[in-house]
Amino acid sequence: MAFDVAADSYDKFMGRYSAQLSPQFADFAGVEDGARVLDVGCGPGALTAELVGRRAHVSAVDPSSQFVAAVRERYPDVDVEQATAEELPFEDASFDAALAQLVVHFMADPVRGLSEMARVSRDGGVVAASVWDLAGGQSPMTPFWSAARTLDSTVQGETERAGAGEGQLPDLFLDAGLTDITETALPVHVEHPTFEEWWLPFTLGVGPAGGYYRQLEPAKQEELEQLLRAQLGETVKLASRAWAARGIARRP
Repeated sequence: MAFDVAADSYDKFMGRYSAQLSPQFADFAGVEDGARVLDVGCGPGALTAELVGRRAHVSAVDPSSQFVAAVRERYPDVDVEQATAEELPFEDASFDAALAQLVVHFMADPVRGLSEMARVSRDGGVVAASVWDLAGGQSPMTPFWSAARTLDSTVQGETERAGAGEGQLPDLFLDAGLTDITETALPVHVEHPTFEEWWLPFTLGVGPAGGYYRQLEPAKQEELEQLLRAQLGETVKLASRAWAARGIARRP
């Protein structure tokens, strides 16, 4: 997956969206002052910052060494480890809650990743995850992939990724052995004052969209940019939403 990029590049790609999503997601997960919370797939720390601001005792993991280094520098009191969701380096029942923001659809094995989150959560602890509504066409990447498919009908985009549609996260939670599962939609509205501000992050190679752009020939890159510029105009206003699910971990 194309996340071997500088933390600042990811911030430009998803920062404004995460700034709105993280507080809603933490509210949905019920994160309280003093809780022991694990941020799974923390990236450069958007959700980590929200959890720290709520005075939780935060640990975090991410498979990207660059993101781990960024979180260690930005939040020196957070215990950050380089690891995947499927192999969490923590003892059983270590946390009151385990959260994964915009991560499940990138897990190699989503059920195993969620099962690991349940394992490291205490009995009665919360496991929560969120994924952009990629299947419903309400993600920040939707205009990009729609334009890409206009130019090449074979482009798949991200609509088939795990958890990317309504009801999919609860099904994964159920398979992972979680109970008392609930789902909600979290709205995010972002306005980019210029097309360039919205477009630049795609050219930095971040995520599947950035990876797709980077592999195009220069003429195709230009064609894609011009199509999106014509479709979106100078001021880019996007109404997105993420599906979020919450479940309870039960110890044997």
